[in-house]
Amino acid sequence: MTLAAAAIFLALWWLLVRFLRRCEVASPADWGGPWHNRLVGMTVLFCRHFHRLPADLLPLPAEGPVVVASNHVSGLDPLLLIAASPRPLRFLIAREEYERFGLTWLFRLAGCIPVDRSGRPERALREALRALGNGEVVVVFPHGKIHLDTDPPRRIKGGAGRLAQRVGCPILPLRVEGVRGEGHTLLAVLLRSRAWIRVFPLLDCRQVSEQDCLQQLTQILQGEAGPEFVIG
Repeated sequence: MTLAAAAIFLALWWLLVRFLRRCEVASPADWGGPWHNRLVGMTVLFCRHFHRLPADLLPLPAEGPVVVASNHVSGLDPLLLIAASPRPLRFLIAREEYERFGLTWLFRLAGCIPVDRSGRPERALREALRALGNGEVVVVFPHGKIHLDTDPPRRIKGGAGRLAQRVGCPILPLRVEGVRGEGHTLLAVLLRSRAWIRVFPLLDCRQVSEQDCLQQLTQILQGEAGPEFVIG
């Protein structure tokens, strides 16, 4: 190896180490290991600089179980929530998405919970209840799939309310907005956005019926309720 080649190699190695260190520092939560945190940090940097997501964090309780319920407008949504969360998240996702070629390892690393909607969805429910029982944060997209405000109304699923009532924990409702490639999975990740997250007060479904809880959540996720504040 020539002196010039060695210098280039050392410079590239130094840049890589600096980048990985920056990613690790950028992670707002400890996801359980340095490589987990570096991947999360890359997500944070990508969302903040490419999709211009502000650095504000979701107002999650510092500890204890929480169900996060969000609208679902694109494949970018989970990345934005990860980048804005001060705590690790467990996502409930459809099994067909979980088993998407080349991505299963990443979903498994992130602790995602696959939902077999055509088979035995109760397995995912039990796993989500275990996670909440361990004091974790579980994210649910109650529409069940990508759904835009301009689409025909779609009845949201009641899983978020049932989980919260079973465990006795609050629901943090929110809306992802400003995504340029909404309605798409990969395209939304590649098209630069000016994304933000609209956050609403915690819902305590222990004090109301399951139907009332579902109605309140529906109004929020469909954009029919005013926000308390906006991340962005």
